[in-house]
Amino acid sequence: MRLGFVGTGTMGTAMARCLVDAGHELSVHDVRREATRALCDLGARWVDGPCATAEASEVVFTSLPGPAEMQAAVLDPSRGILAGLTPGNAYVDMTTNAPGVVRGVGDACRARGVMMLDAPVSGRPPSMTIMVGGDAAAFAACEPLLACMGRSVFHVGELGAGCVAKLVTQYLGYSNLVTAIEGMLIGAKAGIDLEILARIVPVSAGASRTFDNVPRAVLTREFTAGGTLDIVAKDVHLACELARQVGAPATIGLIADDLYQRAQAQGWGQEGFPIVARILEAMAGVELRAPAPDGAGGGRLP
Repeated sequence: MRLGFVGTGTMGTAMARCLVDAGHELSVHDVRREATRALCDLGARWVDGPCATAEASEVVFTSLPGPAEMQAAVLDPSRGILAGLTPGNAYVDMTTNAPGVVRGVGDACRARGVMMLDAPVSGRPPSMTIMVGGDAAAFAACEPLLACMGRSVFHVGELGAGCVAKLVTQYLGYSNLVTAIEGMLIGAKAGIDLEILARIVPVSAGASRTFDNVPRAVLTREFTAGGTLDIVAKDVHLACELARQVGAPATIGLIADDLYQRAQAQGWGQEGFPIVARILEAMAGVELRAPAPDGAGGGRLP
């Protein structure tokens, strides 16, 4: 099948590679041409712009930094994806996006006879989870392609529903990280051994996949993670905006939103997201430092 992929950063490249490995003919574009080199070495074809990608494709995927970049890539009247797709073709957005933005772009696609799905992801291909919004016919048409990239593919509901599911999972994970760091700071201020505490939590009521980032990335002072602070701050902010729009409480998330933005203001946007711990440490007047317990690090957040 002739496919296109716009946005070949770390995640986009990994997802697009799954499509190449499955035997599909792939055209790729990124604002940084060098970001497409690995895919082109595998047989993908570089094209100059989102519109050219769409003209060469039956289905186009995007994996972009956020809502503004996605809208520009799709809706630009002369260079956008929608300008190059023909009626009956499909567009699949895999960006962690705002549901309202997705639905607005979906209206534009519908007016052109183009099917659209929102399909944000969690984890890493080919075993990641994909949360899909869109009508049943569009989902059925694209599900085999999505299955090339993810092990767990969920049809959540109408267009925008995939983004809602993704933002909820991001809200839970990254708000929980702040709580986990605060818990460790309570222990540090109270004077107990953080290495022992980090061994207790995973076998107690405080256990969570999120907590595993604390001994692995915070106590070791590495602050490495699967995603950058900029990405996480964007996702948490979108989740809090969604909560406001639907009238849901987001008490803990609003605090987390503020903390991640404070960390960005320190210039740490391209560091791993656990670096937010340094903001909380400054507030507490203590640093979290201890050797990582044996076996720590198996539960890295996406």
